[in-house]
Amino acid sequence: MQDDNGFEFTNRFSNSQRDIQTLFEKTAAELGIRHKLIRPYTPRHNGKVERSHREDQKRFYSCHAFFSLNDFQKQLSIHNRRSNNFPMRPLKLLSPIEFLLQFV
Repeated sequence: MQDDNGFEFTNRFSNSQRDIQTLFEKTAAELGIRHKLIRPYTPRHNGKVERSHREDQKRFYSCHAFFSLNDFQKQLSIHNRRSNNFPMRPLKLLSPIEFLLQFV
């Protein structure tokens, strides 16, 4: 699994916490998931994770109000259902569900 080297994923680029694993890193290790960091300034990787976060922010978090954890979970479930069935250009105009079904 690769990520965008954000501080929620790794402390690798932190001056003060470089040697402290994040919750994400600990959990990935416990589950046996190999966590590979993207080399900084690698143009072919730039924006892939950030683009997804930006779209979620624009389409979900910025335009919804949540009144409880239960309300958030219900709204997120609806958003995920829609998003996972929406065609995406990086997936050759397949939805994430359609793309995934190619491999199972």
